[in-house]
Amino acid sequence: MKLALIGYGNVGRAFARLMERKQSTYPSRIVAIHTARHGTAYAPKGLPVEPVFGPPAANIDEFLDTARAEVAIELTPLNPESGEPAISHIRAAFARGMHVVTANKGPIAFAYSTLRREAIAAGVEFRFEAVTMDGTPVFNLVHNNLPGVEILGFSGALNSSSKMILEAMRAGLSLEEGIEEARRIGVTEADPWFDINGWDSACKAAALANVLMKAETTPQQVDRKGIGRLTPDKLAELESKGKSVTLLSRARKTPQGVKLRVRAEVLDKDDILSACRGTSNLLVLHTDLMGDIGVFTLKPGLDQTAYGLFSDLVDIVRNV
Repeated sequence: MKLALIGYGNVGRAFARLMERKQSTYPSRIVAIHTARHGTAYAPKGLPVEPVFGPPAANIDEFLDTARAEVAIELTPLNPESGEPAISHIRAAFARGMHVVTANKGPIAFAYSTLRREAIAAGVEFRFEAVTMDGTPVFNLVHNNLPGVEILGFSGALNSSSKMILEAMRAGLSLEEGIEEARRIGVTEADPWFDINGWDSACKAAALANVLMKAETTPQQVDRKGIGRLTPDKLAELESKGKSVTLLSRARKTPQGVKLRVRAEVLDKDDILSACRGTSNLLVLHTDLMGDIGVFTLKPGLDQTAYGLFSDLVDIVRNV
């Protein structure tokens, strides 16, 4: 299949390297890349990992029309206020009969049910496994392996930046020094306060609830408090009492609908949710038939996010 990438940061390059490595077995090729900063590149026979960019396409419509690809891969940065322009990018691809894969949680957090309906109407696939836990199967796990199971809620330690910052503060560093440490290893959002104030976690909670619980919510509807008020002294005091703090995303189904919240919670050190440190992530699904079932990923990086995109692409190839 011919692929058009919208956005080409670290994840896009990791995905391109993976596609190059798997070319003999999965012969899809990247034929077009559009970026806001570097310009646009086209090559019907396939682009290298480090393409030569020309002038930028005037808009997403021109890019997709010129690319003539079968799959659009949306990799622009998260907009936690509206999910745009990624939502419009995805709709433009649907309008051209293109399948879509994204690692951007914004569209799933703000417009999942609408986009799903539009994909069905267009007769195309819409995949997004990489939006919450890199390449760890979450949505595919439920869809493919838990038939008849109802998701009643979930609890997850899903934000790597907050965990890295809290670890730095437990070691005596300030919040600002913790932010710099997280930025140094490349796990923060473009604006690290999206992580600190809980917006990234709220977007992931909304995305999970929209897909797994049919919540039709947005991040703004998540009851949210971040880690900004915590201090090294407070964390040290809790550590001395056998406690720790983790930024958690939670959901539960109630008679009034799905309730979502993000909190920096004080947990016992033997709580499984507090055992998730560094860039590792953990999600526990609360179900009707399987009780509590969890997935985790240990110290994921760009390669795991790229694999999430790759696994979605492979599924699309199998299904069409």
